[in-house]
Amino acid sequence: MEATLANEKIEVNEQGYLLDMDQWHEGIARAIAAEEGIELTNRHFEVVNFLRKEQKNGTSLSIRKIGKSGVVDIKEFYELFPEGPLKKASRIAGIAKPASCI
Repeated sequence: MEATLANEKIEVNEQGYLLDMDQWHEGIARAIAAEEGIELTNRHFEVVNFLRKEQKNGTSLSIRKIGKSGVVDIKEFYELFPEGPLKKASRIAGIAKPASCI
């Protein structure tokens, strides 16, 4: 399925997650965040970049693991990405929906 984000045609699945994380860039992240009602700050990008790095390393992501990462605690993670932080942050980061998310 194709979506237009930041004036580019991007391949996404039915839930709006990028199929190719190499298509991601900051403009795509900002467009997805706007759809989620989030205005990205440098702090958001610290978390997003951490998620991308972990995905490239093949790490299985969970809220608990992110809370123990030293990058962000669970409370701040929920403040940055309210109502489903791991789902929203993963989508904004251009990575696959984590298996731990329903």
